[in-house]
Amino acid sequence: MALDIYNLEIDRILAKIEESRPKRVCIQLPDGLKPNAKDIVDAINSKFPEIKVLIWSGSNFGACDLPLEVERLKVDLLIHVGHSAWVY
Repeated sequence: MALDIYNLEIDRILAKIEESRPKRVCIQLPDGLKPNAKDIVDAINSKFPEIKVLIWSGSNFGACDLPLEVERLKVDLLIHVGHSAWVY
């Protein structure tokens, strides 16, 4: 399972979903992490089977590259996963 290779912060994703209670979620990953998309979707669906999870398959060039087109998908939550942590 790819979750062992990268820290995809699955617990943090699930906590955010628990907090916001979305009906539709979109996962955005850079190309290098896209092979892990199914692992993320499976983790979400195992805890929240009622949520529709979409995987953004378009380009992603970093944290500032949020998909503006996602608005047309009418998602309630966009989860953007990257290679580097944000420094607050």
